[in-house]
Amino acid sequence: MKKFWYWNTHTDEETTHRTLFLQGVIAEESWLGDEITPKIFKEELENGTGDITVWLHSPGGDCIAAAQIYNMLLDYSGQVTVHIDGLAASAASVIAMAGSIVRMTPVSMLMIHNPMTIASGDTGDMQKAIDLLTEVKESIMNAYELKTGLARKEISELMDEETWMNAKKAISLGFADELVSRKDAWQQEGAVTDEMMYSEKQVQKILRNKLIPPYTPIRTGRSVEKLQKALQDQYMEG
Repeated sequence: MKKFWYWNTHTDEETTHRTLFLQGVIAEESWLGDEITPKIFKEELENGTGDITVWLHSPGGDCIAAAQIYNMLLDYSGQVTVHIDGLAASAASVIAMAGSIVRMTPVSMLMIHNPMTIASGDTGDMQKAIDLLTEVKESIMNAYELKTGLARKEISELMDEETWMNAKKAISLGFADELVSRKDAWQQEGAVTDEMMYSEKQVQKILRNKLIPPYTPIRTGRSVEKLQKALQDQYMEG
């Protein structure tokens, strides 16, 4: 299995500090080969001691799996510093909230939104799906509330609006603590503005490309007219 995360351990006299580079889609089971699963994450986390820094870059994924990882980081005995390297979106933003300190680079992004699911069935099944999503949202809001101190109503509205945050905005709202840059970076003439930080449509396109494999047409050597005639013949025979 190709792994998109690895550890770097540094020992300074009697202090051991570990760095975990964590990238990929968060999933309950590793069936694509590049997901961050709770089982594998736990094995990696418990394989040493000391403070850790988690470099996080993920478009999100399974919210239940993210909750397990969040809990493991909260239970870890050492200090956990989360460094958002590029993107912490959706379920990945929940993992970020487990950090004692959350750091972001000037161009990294954090996104929060309402949980989603796919459901089928009658009205009773649909209502169950609605009730489930409501409770999942409440649990996610717990993590955001503990980290930010914001009112639940405000957090709920931010999730309803699918809020994208650059580092400056995330820090001002309490989702992050520190900017990984010189202290005067934002004061420099010609500094990057909020509008220049990212294109939301472009980010969404990148996420879709990561989650949906590219389609490659299969050449059959048959024209559209011949295929249509073959389908009509099969329909008439049926």
